[in-house]
Amino acid sequence: MRYVSNLPHATTEEEHVAVPMSDGVCLSARIWRPVSSDAEPVPAVLEYIPYRKRDLSSVRDSVHHPYIAGHGYACVRVDLRGTGESEGVLADEYLEREQSDAEEILAWLSEQPWCDGNTGMMGISWGAFAALQVAARRPPSLRAIVIASFTDDRYADDMHYMGGALLSDNLAEAGTMFAYATCPPDPAVVGERWREMWHERLENTRPWALAWLSHQRRDAYWQHASVCEDYQAVQCPVLASSGWADGYSNAVTRLLGNLDVPRKGLIGPWSHKYPHLGEPGPAIGYLQEVVAWWDHWLKGIDNGVMEGPMLRTWMQDSVPPSTSYESRPGRWVGEPAWPSPHVEPTAHPLSRHRIGAPGEAPSSKDAMTVQSPLSVGQFAGKWASYNAPPDLPYDQREEDGGSLVFETDALTERVEILGSPSVELDLSVSEPVAMVAARLSDVAPDGSATRVTYGLLNLTHREGTGVPEPLEPGARYRATVQLNGVAQAFPPGHRIRLSLSTSYWPLAWPPPRPVLLSVYEGTSSLTLPLRPASAPDHLPQRPFDEPEGTEPLTTTRLTPPEQRWEVTRDLVGYRSALEIVKDRGMVRYDDIGLDVGLRAYEKYSAVADDFTSVSGESAWTMHFRRDDWDVRVETRTALTSSETEFFVDATLDGYENDRRVFSRTWNETLPRDHL
Repeated sequence: MRYVSNLPHATTEEEHVAVPMSDGVCLSARIWRPVSSDAEPVPAVLEYIPYRKRDLSSVRDSVHHPYIAGHGYACVRVDLRGTGESEGVLADEYLEREQSDAEEILAWLSEQPWCDGNTGMMGISWGAFAALQVAARRPPSLRAIVIASFTDDRYADDMHYMGGALLSDNLAEAGTMFAYATCPPDPAVVGERWREMWHERLENTRPWALAWLSHQRRDAYWQHASVCEDYQAVQCPVLASSGWADGYSNAVTRLLGNLDVPRKGLIGPWSHKYPHLGEPGPAIGYLQEVVAWWDHWLKGIDNGVMEGPMLRTWMQDSVPPSTSYESRPGRWVGEPAWPSPHVEPTAHPLSRHRIGAPGEAPSSKDAMTVQSPLSVGQFAGKWASYNAPPDLPYDQREEDGGSLVFETDALTERVEILGSPSVELDLSVSEPVAMVAARLSDVAPDGSATRVTYGLLNLTHREGTGVPEPLEPGARYRATVQLNGVAQAFPPGHRIRLSLSTSYWPLAWPPPRPVLLSVYEGTSSLTLPLRPASAPDHLPQRPFDEPEGTEPLTTTRLTPPEQRWEVTRDLVGYRSALEIVKDRGMVRYDDIGLDVGLRAYEKYSAVADDFTSVSGESAWTMHFRRDDWDVRVETRTALTSSETEFFVDATLDGYENDRRVFSRTWNETLPRDHL
């Protein structure tokens, strides 16, 4: 990344500004704005997240907020109620109170003497959720939003559930927020009130997994703040981006296809990162694109930002399987609209271990069967890659040993797909609760298999109504498994492989019992969104600029970080496990003299093929110290199950100067709801 200091506007920064809410709570804001805005008001841009602006997100924030401010905007970073130095308690995600707070913040911003009354919202992940959800509420000052790595469907396309199947990231993210929501504010900002504020958070926080597991089907809880329930509610322009290695690879194209406002989409090869920090590369000059968007929609500058394709995306070339890539080879392609006039969904019949050509007659109408072991999924990687530690799917050959596999002949010419593949299955199962995991892989001439995309379906959700229904063992059903969107090229000599399995642990929680799946050939098919390699790319003349931002805040590393992603198998006790460590070590934030440590540990295990033996654990330690102030929060959330129930065991401990000053334990049971 290129760091720049010579910007059009000199800026000033206010590190802590209290923004009053209507119920008396004050939220903490950090503001960067042009010095000239005292006399010449500018538009304001809000990023609204719970990730601690004073320390944990401060380095990232220092790269892009001063940069945008230096181009003539007031950039405002607000910590959600109950996080950082903001008062109150954060009890869950995307609550009504959170959104009404955002509306009040925008109203407050529009009335400041340095603001010209126009506002925008931007963010990645939670910040993007917030921006999209608030846009649907139509606050009067909000003129446009910029969002990255998000979803418009909180139930079907978030880290909680996929196709009605429970994702392990539901537990992992619940553990993350259990820790973040119980961290203390900084006494250097809030003074002696810090302990009272901290204990209010400790006393009023429950393990987030309890709420998320209390809603195992699509209900009002998930419908709230899911913009897909009413796309027409969004009435401001939207610049949306994501990455093919991210868990949020689908919502960009859904917004392009369903919104009725000026909109642009951008999808790169990236994991869960802003595009200017994109990994795998290539990263792009995203902040330049953002500034141009704001210039047009907040300042009314006719800069051609809406010219060119509606969607720009990275068409990925073939790569060997790896858990991490520094960059992905490929090229940018553009689409004038979405759905694209260049993409043709093409059905390929499935016959015995074969993906046939379109229109090819099946050799028979027999059933093919599979009953997958719990080991299928150990090389699946993370639902949403962060590229640290390496967390992408590895070689799929071992996974395919426990799967039902279909494959094309060796390709004679390059094949490109852009969009969401799907699998139409004529099937029967041996149990009333069953799931199907479908994986699409690029198979090289040497046999190595790189997973391209995948999808899950809890077959009790096969009707997609939000009301799951058990299956009758042995009865025939039709079900469609939707795979995640992707742009991928398969070269000549390679094969395209479809793999079906009845478990995908630990990426997804398995059904209560092992399932024998029967798939009937001749009446089952794979549909690929084919984009002819000869299709025009519709790219603008100006390519993306080099990534740039302002110089980041300095930190000093005090202890080394640790990253691990280990799969183990005990062939005596037949226990297998995946252990993940993400330890940032202790880091000093030099500008405020604060030492911060963060360690996350996850473990997912099972014994043999005992589907009731699976267990997941998410444990966090958050440590803050300065001079004689030393505070630590430790959380642990564990999930196990029987055939009929889930068991959540959680602990929360707060330490001050190594003395435990708070401790609470939860042991709760929730029924399995067709899961």
